Amino acid sequence: MVDAAENALIRRLIRAGAGTDDEIDVLLKDAGLAEVARVLVEEVVFRCPEPANTTPVEVALDLTHGGERHGVALRMVRDEPVRVVAEESARVRSRVTFTAAGLIRRLYGPTDSPRTGDFTNSFLPTPEDPARLRELLTEMNTVLRAAAQATATLMAGCTGRRPDLGELSIRYGSDKWASFHWYTAHYERHFARYRDRPVRILEIGIGGFEDDLGGGSLKMWKRFFPRGEVFGLDLYDKTALTEPRITALVGDQNDPEYLTAMAREHGPFDLVIDDGSHVNEHVRTSFRTLFPLVRPGGLYVIEDLQTAYFGDFGGSSGGVAGPDTSLGLVKELIDDLHHREHRDPAVSRPTVTQATVTGVHAYHNLVFVEKGTNGEDTLPTWMDADVWTALGAK
Repeated sequence: MVDAAENALIRRLIRAGAGTDDEIDVLLKDAGLAEVARVLVEEVVFRCPEPANTTPVEVALDLTHGGERHGVALRMVRDEPVRVVAEESARVRSRVTFTAAGLIRRLYGPTDSPRTGDFTNSFLPTPEDPARLRELLTEMNTVLRAAAQATATLMAGCTGRRPDLGELSIRYGSDKWASFHWYTAHYERHFARYRDRPVRILEIGIGGFEDDLGGGSLKMWKRFFPRGEVFGLDLYDKTALTEPRITALVGDQNDPEYLTAMAREHGPFDLVIDDGSHVNEHVRTSFRTLFPLVRPGGLYVIEDLQTAYFGDFGGSSGGVAGPDTSLGLVKELIDDLHHREHRDPAVSRPTVTQATVTGVHAYHNLVFVEKGTNGEDTLPTWMDADVWTALGAK
């Protein structure tokens, strides 16, 4: 589990990634190199791709600041997760050294931050004894090749490489791509402008089965947004999934009081994704409660709109979704977007959605709702069809 102090440190690191040297110095002085290194190493381990080396090796990762140095050893081998091991018991074959500031910027800085010339590396050991050198040469085709592959894995975890959402969906077991859904290309398009920001993301519905906690999408969002904090809400207890930059919450998406309290505590959210029960009543309750609490400039996403046609989810039979369904909500939002065009009766006091919905983008079973200021004026009331035509409007 992640305590409040660690969450606070992670938030400071995210801010420092785009900050000045002085801000990073103050952070390191306050928290200490060892504690900062621990959090950074966790992030590196999370970002590392699957190791390619079949021979197990340990790679050392050292961080320096001023005259201090803090090091860990990472064990890497194919088909096993990268893990930290005690360096004193490790047989280190490669060592990579960053300044703490350099790694903070690599992990949490903008993508145009420098990615070269900020580290040193060496392959180990480098024996003076010729007999040991001969032994090392004998091992070269196995151990040194494995060390090179493992070092490449480590460096991939230390960079801001931007894997696309399709790749991340497969890696972490999310069903948003190559299953029954093909959502990630749409997410990539709409989420691209948020990718380098310290966003807060809420996903309703964590997924999983009786013997599987789920959480694949939460990890996908964590990797996609390197400076983001991800919150998952589920009716069942999935808090075991909580880790740095991921918080699993337990609650009912059809309970407005809970949703309001949750958003006030953990928000404001920049992005909300409803992949929850898909019961039409629940979808509408969650939207009406949470959309007003989304940060201006943010997005609210609803998945699996097909249940608007499923009777057992409160949907409508036939080819037209009823007004009480999720698609009925989408239709309402399009009307709200155009509320200034309503002539009979005219809108004198806009509702929350009339005042703040600025875009509705619908795809197959998926909709993105933009939040902002819906302030574009309409034609003056005196400009009827005859005047409009006389002015040469087309």
